[in-house]
Amino acid sequence: MKTIGIVSLSSGTIGEDFAAHEVELGVRRLESWGYGVKFLPNARKGIEYLKAHPEKRAEDLLRAFRDPEIDVILCAIGGDDTYRLLPYLFEENRLEKALTRKRFLGFSDTTVNHFMLHKLGLPTFYGQSFLADVCELDKTMLPYSEGYLRQLLETGTISRVVPSDVWYEERTQWGEDQLGVPRKAHPNQGFRLLQGRACFEGEILGGCIDTIYDFFDGERYADMPLLTEKYGLFPKAEDWKGRILLLESSEEKMPPEKYRRALQHLKKAGVLDAVSGILVGKPMDEVFQQEYHRILTEVVEDPEKPILANLNIGHATPRCILPFGIPARVNGEKQEIRFD
Repeated sequence: MKTIGIVSLSSGTIGEDFAAHEVELGVRRLESWGYGVKFLPNARKGIEYLKAHPEKRAEDLLRAFRDPEIDVILCAIGGDDTYRLLPYLFEENRLEKALTRKRFLGFSDTTVNHFMLHKLGLPTFYGQSFLADVCELDKTMLPYSEGYLRQLLETGTISRVVPSDVWYEERTQWGEDQLGVPRKAHPNQGFRLLQGRACFEGEILGGCIDTIYDFFDGERYADMPLLTEKYGLFPKAEDWKGRILLLESSEEKMPPEKYRRALQHLKKAGVLDAVSGILVGKPMDEVFQQEYHRILTEVVEDPEKPILANLNIGHATPRCILPFGIPARVNGEKQEIRFD
């Protein structure tokens, strides 16, 4: 039996009483599929404890990679300060020494962890988390999301991604009285080619644009750009050459003017010029979708650069899973992304 190790690398939400019914539901769901669930020692110690102890969060990640019983490392949820793990993982090459080739899955603030593992050469998987997806309060996981998670757990990879037929409004309540209550669904429009060729290829890298903004700007955390630079977390322009950039936006619904500033940071870093194309996730509840698309084409300033938008990835539900570090072939005409 495969075992899923659950880590809280950002927020300690799954340790709070208000989330207990969600956690119980998620565990039952995974066990009903035939998987073991193992919470790392600090994963359920709560928001305040883990906020105060980034070294404990780092300790859990190292333990998860070393633990021979754990096959897949699944992040509990995102948050906003997993960058504080950097010294505890990169001093004395601790993470590199602990690294084993396990599947690592998470999104949102976990973007930072994906970049950490990219730096060390480990392919990872972006797009879902335990609390946000496995613990979906409806009677089942959202079918589109469940299909990709089961594929990853059963085969160890993702072979092909296509659009969802629907998208869902975000919940505003998560109490026990919401158990079994479905989300409101809307027809989805499929992948949308904003400009450039419909077909392009490369290895995907990127994530939540809110977190990527914090790599460059100390507005939220003054020391995050400093630690990013110290540990060489963000790849240089030459490392982006031929890659595909993934951008998706968080539940904070970044104002368009800030979205422009985030893209300008990427432009200045040479990323937008270097990549072979850009993939854009659907914003939560489609807020600012048209504004984001317009700003992106303006900042890129190259009408030949492929930009494919409206992917079901990131903070809008449902969510697929995208492999990082594996060759991808995007075909906007066929509405699919294939992975080798």
